[in-house]
Amino acid sequence: MTLLSESLTLLNVSTPLEPLPSPSYADFATTTTEPQTIDADNPPWSVLGAAAIWVFSVALIIATPLIFLAPYLQQKHIGLDTLPEFVTTDKTAIFLQIISIIPAHLLTLAAAWAMVTRFGKHPFLGTLGWQWDRGFTFWRCTALAVGLLGVGLVLIHFFGGAETQLEKIINSSRATAFTTAFLATATAPLVEEIVYRGLLYSALRRAIGAAWSVVIVLSLFALIHVPQYWPNIGVIATIGILSLVLTVVRAYTRKLLPCFIIHLIFNGIQSFTIVLEPVLKRYYPDEGQGALLVYAFARLFQLTY
Repeated sequence: MTLLSESLTLLNVSTPLEPLPSPSYADFATTTTEPQTIDADNPPWSVLGAAAIWVFSVALIIATPLIFLAPYLQQKHIGLDTLPEFVTTDKTAIFLQIISIIPAHLLTLAAAWAMVTRFGKHPFLGTLGWQWDRGFTFWRCTALAVGLLGVGLVLIHFFGGAETQLEKIINSSRATAFTTAFLATATAPLVEEIVYRGLLYSALRRAIGAAWSVVIVLSLFALIHVPQYWPNIGVIATIGILSLVLTVVRAYTRKLLPCFIIHLIFNGIQSFTIVLEPVLKRYYPDEGQGALLVYAFARLFQLTY
């Protein structure tokens, strides 16, 4: 055993890649009104509980659109033989599917709150590690998010910019485009960071250590997003890199707030492009999404300064 390991053992501190001991309920019981220091990497929930929330969130994304679509499909007398084509081409059907994600996200947040707080017995954000890290201030998070977008533009340039499933959805109508932009900024970063880097990573970190936790969380995050961005390999690679960076930041800082800010700015800039796209298309009608993103940056700079 090295001198560092012996020192950590004497101090009763685990090394970064070692699984942490499971906490007892008494460690999290609120017996006084005094503030308590909570270790976000030693949460009061299990891997099974975190996995259940993840499965629940995925199930909601699948089931909620069907619930929203059902009355409209019945009104239009759509049968099973024409259903696949109808739900991917009809503008109203597409809009209903997108807007249904809002209640799905809200229900996911409610389930996460119930598990994290044990129905109000513990602080929600504090238990998840919702604090700043000295090495990851707001502006550093912003710079990292912009850098990741730049990497994405380079990857799209080299791998091609084939239209993704998400782009087809956005282009179906302006109502759908605005709703997608709202979701990408207002709910998706919050829900995804709480589920992936909050619940899943924390429980896995204690059970199997940081390294494997990073691999599993980034893989699940990328896997869920592949259908949205198929068949654009450049965008899929960008999402994989984003997932890797976010999870490594969570492992390094042991804080969730920097991950949320990076994710929020990364999505927010793209949402800005979605909202501004009709204006940009007037001046650059033959340009693709990547070029429009660059022009959106330039336009934002002009409006700001």
